[in-house]
Amino acid sequence: MPAPTLYSAPFTALLNTLYEQADRSAQSLRERSEGLSRQEFARLMTSRTDYKEVYQSLENDPLPVSADAGRLLYMLVVTSWAREIVEFGTSFGVSTLHLAAAVRDIGGGRIISAEYLPSKAALARGNLEQVGLSDLVEIREGDALQTLATGLPDEVDLLLLDGAKGLYLDIFGLVESRLRPGALIIADNAEWCPEYLAHVRSQANGYTSLPCLPGLELTMKLP
Repeated sequence: MPAPTLYSAPFTALLNTLYEQADRSAQSLRERSEGLSRQEFARLMTSRTDYKEVYQSLENDPLPVSADAGRLLYMLVVTSWAREIVEFGTSFGVSTLHLAAAVRDIGGGRIISAEYLPSKAALARGNLEQVGLSDLVEIREGDALQTLATGLPDEVDLLLLDGAKGLYLDIFGLVESRLRPGALIIADNAEWCPEYLAHVRSQANGYTSLPCLPGLELTMKLP
């Protein structure tokens, strides 16, 4: 019996390389952030207007989900049989790779992923091509407020929010009406968008939600 895509040799080798790049980048990120006051750092993280400048400055930084978060994404897709997936924030494609591996292992589907920077979108496409998963993923370059405003599936099974934190509620609003009952939403570092957390933690809005792994909020649309 063949190994699941998640544990195939080419996939694990690529992931190891990407996480090694991320580890090297993390030190540079820490050094750059040391010059910012706590207030300025918080402002940049939550801004709904300066996100383009912020993400342009992170062009060479992988910004991956953690290894545990990647495995969780894989498990959520497989157990919920999520075939129609939307992702906000591709970066170098670590989360996209986990989602695509899971979609491959359940027999196919489609991932629409939004990435602001063309250089990162190109790297992600190359990484997906390297492990034979590019046919499952459409990466849309540019501002996700425009690229995800049209052309989404009628029903979305899973949404991953991992881009500019201040835009979480805005991006969620573009997809919300398409979420099927039981659909899952995973938001990384959602504490930087309290308005989003307030929305999905309200049963009155039709969701149940809780923090799971460090920094991750897992939400389900109620039946």
